[in-house]
Amino acid sequence: MSLPPCSTLEEEEVVETESASPSGEFSRRTFVKAAGILGTAAATGIPRIAAAEAAQAATASTPQTISVTLKVNGKSEALTLDTRTTLLDALREHLGLTGSKKGCDHGQCGACTVIVDGRRVNSCLTLAAVADGAEITTVEGLAQGDDITGLSPVQAAFLEHDAFQCGYCTSGQICSATALLEEQKQGTLSTVSFETGNVSNPQLTDNEIRERMSGNLCRCAAYPNIVAAVRAAARSAQA
Repeated sequence: MSLPPCSTLEEEEVVETESASPSGEFSRRTFVKAAGILGTAAATGIPRIAAAEAAQAATASTPQTISVTLKVNGKSEALTLDTRTTLLDALREHLGLTGSKKGCDHGQCGACTVIVDGRRVNSCLTLAAVADGAEITTVEGLAQGDDITGLSPVQAAFLEHDAFQCGYCTSGQICSATALLEEQKQGTLSTVSFETGNVSNPQLTDNEIRERMSGNLCRCAAYPNIVAAVRAAARSAQA
């Protein structure tokens, strides 16, 4: 059965229905027009945005150099470095001092620990430019000579107590422990000091050592031997 053709009046009603839209709503035709306008605007702006990003990337990748003097293990080293060079990379790549290790490269494992002006720092997070003129001690600078008899008290204690396994973290552990002993002499407090109430003259108990060495991770889990080594080095220093 065929349907009767629409009358003129019905056709007008259909057109009005398509063109009219409820209050606050887009009709299909209005939506298509708006989408076309937005698409054209986006297409026009994208090349400009891309060009700006390319220019910014080119500027960021252009190396800016700086001259620094690093006093490492008692010796002054004049270097010309990219301003973004970390102290760790300067030591390893420019001075050949590979004792300091790059572990996480995010300042979380402590394998890169060195001593700067008497304080331990994560050299992977320290710009070489910041250390310009500072006194820097790496694990290579702790021993007196290459003979085993010239080992520092901390190095000797780590060896005696077998405070390492793979050895990757050991240089950072030793530098951290060396600075720890000096901090304890100066009366520097830790969280454990406040928790125990021993803030006038904190002793290096095992809990104190664990807290103060907590920034140095050992994936081999040699922590009991590390604590024993630090305890022995502290007693040796007090003797």
